[in-house]
Amino acid sequence: MIEFCHISKSFKKDFWIKPFYALDDVSFKIEKGDATGFLGANGAGKTTLLKILMGFIRPDSGEIIFDKSLGDSREQVLENIGFLPERPYFYPHLTGRDFAFYMGRLNDVPRERLKKEIFFWASRLGVEDALDRPLKGYSKGMLQRLGLTTALLHNPDILILDEPLSGLDPVGRKDIKNVIQQLAQEGKTVFVSSHIVSDIEEICEKVVVLEHGKRVYDGSIEALISKNSSSAVEIICQGSIPQLERVTVEELQGNQTRLVVELGDKNSVLKTLIEHQVDVKKIEPQRPSLEEVIYNIKG
Repeated sequence: MIEFCHISKSFKKDFWIKPFYALDDVSFKIEKGDATGFLGANGAGKTTLLKILMGFIRPDSGEIIFDKSLGDSREQVLENIGFLPERPYFYPHLTGRDFAFYMGRLNDVPRERLKKEIFFWASRLGVEDALDRPLKGYSKGMLQRLGLTTALLHNPDILILDEPLSGLDPVGRKDIKNVIQQLAQEGKTVFVSSHIVSDIEEICEKVVVLEHGKRVYDGSIEALISKNSSSAVEIICQGSIPQLERVTVEELQGNQTRLVVELGDKNSVLKTLIEHQVDVKKIEPQRPSLEEVIYNIKG
């Protein structure tokens, strides 16, 4: 649906200083109906790429190709995109309802339909009780909820979100995650930028990883984790642990112990535990989190 082809972007603060490349020959695709995470440390180039995607800045080289189903012109393509920037601007003197109505009319949503859409999404995102209050009295989390509300009013096919969970309390984070997951299940194309790896793992099925402006991974989260998983098995048990060879032992709370053993030694270790009447609670492959994998990725 969206293809990034060899995107490069440099910034030069001074004539005598060598340009800094925020993006260096970045290429990948976002397929229709995918929920794709966009990961990278602060300064990796994520926001720069999203600004190029939205047409706010131009790349030094490369192009972005949109599927023909989104329209024949740039204006038609943008009509099919819902965008929430990292630092959205809100008019402080307006109420939440006035701001949402203003944004909806900018997207040519008919008035009667707009009223229903504002009520529906504001209710889903937990901001309906604040709609008639001036925005200058909103918290950061409430503004994030309202921002996502306005991004959804015109029923876009593609949702582009830059740090959508920033500033939210645990309840707000859960509410917005639920909405994003539902939209993905309904077939919307979702592209979520974040530096919080656990959020992406919970929301998305695919991920693109940037490091110092370069793409270092593009593909399935499950495939990335499986590729970086070991052959070890994790055993959680309770009781007095006998002497074991080639086993990593870690004491846990509640008189429980975590054993990490290579797959080939699993049966002999279990046999020893049972013979010593150790209560085995759980056996599962040792699987790293996406966060642990990402931190070990090298370009």
